Amino acid sequence: MAKRKIGVRREVITDSDVAISVKNLHKSFRLPTEKSFGLKQTIFNLIRGVKGYKDYKVLKGLDFEIKKGEFVGVVGRNGSGKSTLLKILAGVYYPEKGEVTINGNLIPFIELGVGFNMDLTGRENVYLNGALLGFSNEEMDKMYDDIWKFAELEQFQDQKLKNYSSGMQVRLAFSIAIRARGDILLLDEVLAVGDAAFQQKCNDYFASLHGNQTVILVTHSMDNVKRFCDRAILIDDGKIKIAGEPEKVAEAYGKLWE
Repeated sequence: MAKRKIGVRREVITDSDVAISVKNLHKSFRLPTEKSFGLKQTIFNLIRGVKGYKDYKVLKGLDFEIKKGEFVGVVGRNGSGKSTLLKILAGVYYPEKGEVTINGNLIPFIELGVGFNMDLTGRENVYLNGALLGFSNEEMDKMYDDIWKFAELEQFQDQKLKNYSSGMQVRLAFSIAIRARGDILLLDEVLAVGDAAFQQKCNDYFASLHGNQTVILVTHSMDNVKRFCDRAILIDDGKIKIAGEPEKVAEAYGKLWE
């Protein structure tokens, strides 16, 4: 019997309308149950038959597909496994069982400002982040002006990032993520940043994405789910509880606390 492949495959299948395929996905973490005080304590635990940890199952056999051009919300309580799912899709975590197929170039926006170097200029950080996302300098040259225009920070391009406010750093990171020409965009707990005017600009941008880019949004905002998403997935205790119309998923999400 052939073994099921485990891991994340990234490929481009031009005749497929599926952007992401997840099959029987499992992920666990080992959590320590007691403090260890070096080799002596470790040996003593082995003699007593004490593992010193327990396996915590985060994802328990997820199965779903996301079509190209869909805007999909992933919701659930804290600890349900939704952020772990996104990190597996982004390649940060590796699944212990199951298979994920990514059809296209994926841009993750999971933690704000990851990959920034405070001692480099804004210009240098744009190219650094582009390299981390897998883009060449030539590809970043084509996106460069658009990134700064969207962030509305053109006059600060040659200032070191340590001189940026935290809000300016977030706006630049956000602009890199959404203006980079990827096929699939992953967003974790964020949809708009900055002041009210910039948030409206971000909202207008996301409203324009339907059918043009695949977006997976992890959020606790049911308003954003109903406003932007074509479909939503509710994860509870590592399993898909319901998937389908955003309004129905939002209603099921609200009932988790009843």
